[in-house]
Amino acid sequence: MAEEQITAQGRELDEELLMDLLERREVEAFREEFLSHHPYDQSVFYVKADPDVRQLLYQYLSPDEMADIYEAIELDDDQYEAYFREMNANYAADLLADMYTDDAVDILNELNKEQVVSYLTIMDREAAQKIKDLLHYEEYTAGSIMTTEFVAIPKNSTVRSAMNILRNAAPDAETIYYVFVIDEEKRLSGIITLRDLIIADEDTLISSIMNERVVSVSVSEDQEEVARMIRDYDFLALPVVDFQHHLLGIITVDDVIDVIEEEASDDYSKLAAVSNMETFDRGPLTAAKKRLPWLVLLLFLGMITANLMGLFEETLDQVALLAVFIPLIAGMAGNSGTQALAVAVRGIATGDIEEESKLKLLAREAGTGLITGLACATVVILLVYFWKGDLLIGLLVGAAIFSSIFVATLAGSFIPLLIHRMKIDPAVASGPFITTLNDIISIVIYLGLATLFLGDL
Repeated sequence: MAEEQITAQGRELDEELLMDLLERREVEAFREEFLSHHPYDQSVFYVKADPDVRQLLYQYLSPDEMADIYEAIELDDDQYEAYFREMNANYAADLLADMYTDDAVDILNELNKEQVVSYLTIMDREAAQKIKDLLHYEEYTAGSIMTTEFVAIPKNSTVRSAMNILRNAAPDAETIYYVFVIDEEKRLSGIITLRDLIIADEDTLISSIMNERVVSVSVSEDQEEVARMIRDYDFLALPVVDFQHHLLGIITVDDVIDVIEEEASDDYSKLAAVSNMETFDRGPLTAAKKRLPWLVLLLFLGMITANLMGLFEETLDQVALLAVFIPLIAGMAGNSGTQALAVAVRGIATGDIEEESKLKLLAREAGTGLITGLACATVVILLVYFWKGDLLIGLLVGAAIFSSIFVATLAGSFIPLLIHRMKIDPAVASGPFITTLNDIISIVIYLGLATLFLGDL
């Protein structure tokens, strides 16, 4: 497969024309038109097509050509199994064998075990072995997203021999802009760019012009950390090594883009208390099944709030006006807590919050909570006084808002830091959880203060 495929004509794919050619079974005309477009455009047409149309595509396109489409395709993880069941097993096995190994592994991880075993059995032995070597790595680690299609040259070789190796390996390599240098035991020794190879004298030893300061990543490193490293260093590819520094594979920037999108979607779904990000083509029953467990859990947490309200029933009976301000206080606490949560989770996700800066973050959020709480309390006191003409109620509501915002802001920043310290994804401290927790805190503060000063109301 070509390393990069660019649409020569620069025009949009004509779906009506392609469908017309398919209906008239004009194979050569269809292939000429379809293959003139970029694989991403081809993949959009493929996904939108009906199953019977896709059956024609499997007949008219070779596994290698379909592999290009699957390199660019955008499918939900749970859709791959259905699409591959449409294909002849031999066709599917050849398709996977023609893909870059890391991309093939990503797909196989989404299929059931029977399909995986079947395809690996049918597949060419060499391709199957490459895939098996990657399949055993734990998901979401550097090993699970690396590719073994890279160019490595011995450090004691000359530029001339290195260029010969590069020419032979380039057709199958995922990238050739970085050439990695290894020693006799296949340990990573250095790196050299394609530009350096081109301008160097042919008799120059690679060891004399390579860069020995190579940034690498362990095969067990979390994929989020890998993405951060490539972002920070502006790499096109990052070498992956084992504990003895043997070069195992590389992770390219296109894989990292997928990781960033995947992690961002995962974090956002957790912040929204949704199991997985939903696509618009899912039915209401599927969407409800994904959301319902979270909502039921939050319902039980909400019952705690209701029980707390019951504890202060006597206070509310004596001063009914207090109930009017409960939504206001709970809402302000929830909003401020969610703001602090977003700042903390983003800082952890991007790596901006280090160990020494956690106390600094908490101190800043405490100061922010004090300032915003005081400002909101002042506004509320004035509003309640001019609205109800009761300064004491205004002071009570203002004190409750001040305390609730301060505590909620601290909780919103402290809880994700604590969860991260426990080696748990901080995004599980989702917005709805923080909001529910702050509802409980704000009601206890508000009605507790009201009960304390009940005789003066």
